Amino acid sequence: MTTEDREQMLRKLGLRSIRRGIKEMDIILGGYAEARLAEMDDEGLALYERFMFENDQDLYRWVSGQDAAPTEYSALVADISAFAVAHAAQAREARG
Repeated sequence: MTTEDREQMLRKLGLRSIRRGIKEMDIILGGYAEARLAEMDDEGLALYERFMFENDQDLYRWVSGQDAAPTEYSALVADISAFAVAHAAQAREARG
């Protein structure tokens, strides 16, 4: 993937991450995308892109631990979940 293609994909995935069907996923995936997408390799970006085509309700259940994610996404979902927990803890600490 060329640098230009990669930058375009990062922009596209970043926008798709913050424009989901439910606000909770906008917040979770928006923060995750901003923090982690740029450091992903091409394979990781391709997986994340496939992940973005999944239903928001399914994504929320997977990330929140209500349901197990499909094997293909299990490592990605674990990373997103860990990021969300850490981000929430940081936000609570910042509020005092």
